[in-house]
Amino acid sequence: MDCTFKTEHGNFNYRVGVIITNGRKILMARNPNEERAFYYSVGGRVRFGESLTKAALRELKEETGIDCEIDRLAAIHENFFTDDGGVFFHEVSCFFTVKPNDKLLQIPNGHTTDGGPCGEYLEWINLDNSGGVTIYPDFYRIVDFEKDREIKHFISRE
Repeated sequence: MDCTFKTEHGNFNYRVGVIITNGRKILMARNPNEERAFYYSVGGRVRFGESLTKAALRELKEETGIDCEIDRLAAIHENFFTDDGGVFFHEVSCFFTVKPNDKLLQIPNGHTTDGGPCGEYLEWINLDNSGGVTIYPDFYRIVDFEKDREIKHFISRE
């Protein structure tokens, strides 16, 4: 069971994200069935009783098909937003970097696995040349997670 629940005020999600970089490129997911075009980090909801690192490794395997090792906790993101249906969300996500892995770096644009939503695919986004692309979380644009080893804390309110 995913660590998510509904309240009279909205929904709560407990999530993990995996930061996969190659220089200033970052591997992101996209669901072409969404009305608005946007990219988001590899990851998903933590399951009840699952550690954060196990959740991150599970989501990474589901979305890429590749087994990896976690490097470190890199960021905590508190996200408050209202979805397209008018539902308010309070979301807490922990983002991890992974140890360098040649298989990850060789994932081609358009890569799909059976783990994600129907039609979801992966794409490398060049952060230095992505002005017209919407990505979540947007802090990827300002932090170089390969160089900055400090755990970051972000709060987003839409």
